[in-house]
Amino acid sequence: MDDRKGSGPAATGGISPEFLLDVFNSVSDGVVAVDRQARITAINRAALDTFGFALHEALGRPVDEILATDDPAGRNVVADTLRSGRSVADRNLVLEDRRGRLVPVILTTAVVRDAAGKVLGGAATFRNLATTRRVVEEADRSRPFQDIVTGDPVMRRLFGTLPTIARADSSVLVLGETGTGKSLLVRTIHNLSPRRKGPLITVNCAALPESLLEGELFGAAAGAYTGATRDRVGRLGAAEGGTLFLDEIGDVPVSVQIKLLRVLQERVYERLGDVRPRSSNVRFITATHRDLPTMVETGGFRRDFFYRINVLTVEIPPLRERKGDIPLLIQRFLDRLSERRGKAVTGVSSRVLEILTAHDYPGNIRELENIVEHAWVMCESGIIEPRHLPSDLVAGDEEMASRRGPVHGFGRLEADYIRQVLRRHRGHRGAAARELGIHRTTLQRKLKKLGIRTPPGDGRSRGQDSES
Repeated sequence: MDDRKGSGPAATGGISPEFLLDVFNSVSDGVVAVDRQARITAINRAALDTFGFALHEALGRPVDEILATDDPAGRNVVADTLRSGRSVADRNLVLEDRRGRLVPVILTTAVVRDAAGKVLGGAATFRNLATTRRVVEEADRSRPFQDIVTGDPVMRRLFGTLPTIARADSSVLVLGETGTGKSLLVRTIHNLSPRRKGPLITVNCAALPESLLEGELFGAAAGAYTGATRDRVGRLGAAEGGTLFLDEIGDVPVSVQIKLLRVLQERVYERLGDVRPRSSNVRFITATHRDLPTMVETGGFRRDFFYRINVLTVEIPPLRERKGDIPLLIQRFLDRLSERRGKAVTGVSSRVLEILTAHDYPGNIRELENIVEHAWVMCESGIIEPRHLPSDLVAGDEEMASRRGPVHGFGRLEADYIRQVLRRHRGHRGAAARELGIHRTTLQRKLKKLGIRTPPGDGRSRGQDSES
């Protein structure tokens, strides 16, 4: 029997110090213990690995030399905890490792006291957000909708059709205003399709003049035009075995439509300056914000070509018709910016949500993303306020406010949206939380905060499943 077991304090319950050290080092969060002078007395493996120090380099050093940051909110945070006796909970900070690389973390501090209440030192624990997000993203790679954030019922129904559309090899026409996320939807269809191991090649037809578009699509043989010194594979050839996405198909000239029609009908094409037909094994997905039926009637778009590309149709609603997605999108954009650029901006104020929800977004999701990035740049840290938004947006909101009187708070809009979701699921909170894209406990907190009552039994007495 090991004599060391049971020789420690009664609080250890007979567990050996070696076992406790193994547990300390197996925790995935970083843990640092300090004495009353804020010098490190213990540090676990996760903290050492995060900041690139060896154990002997860290022990005895001031903690702010290891948990280093230029963020005023994080300087001397452990020492401040010891002086004030007040713990810090879940503070977003950006620290630096010994090589100067940024490490976004959520930090918590606490004072350590003995049984008599005397301060012995302190402790800090942190979660490395960069590591956490990498793990989540790795797990998400098997989820085809990982890049699309929505709780909107129309979009959810659309998602329900995508696996069926993806399995077919028919042409797909994606309709939607500029900035609605058509390219993300196309990528999702490709990733769900049997062609997912092949390439997804994109051509923005509106960005190329007619003189260049044909060569870009079909390729060119050596000598086909001045400067063509060797054979050039076009986007059609590059997409062989995969998917060719022709964005803004409404801008394709009629002369090029004729050649694309041949590919769709006969599965062959020729490069510029070449008479040899080449076979094509490509699935076509096209997208446009234009009114193609009207263009067909006026002669601006070939009728036969329209029917060939319009075998299956998917239409994405504009952002102004699914404003319940705005809070989800804002948080996604902020998370991405904070992770990639190393400045922790955690959210927006309720007033900012009111302003952003009231806006009509002619540029749709892309416009919202640009607004959030502008605000993120102007906000030093923490919460985005109206002063961080683009001036024209704030000025426009003030003008509208003067016309319409008091603005209903975002809480009312959020409450109305949650009530709609709950009604669809007959009060089942678990199902409602899944549609909203939040955890059930988060929904519970929102219900309490917003004063929303749900039927007893969580809707299960009405025939809903019991999954939560």
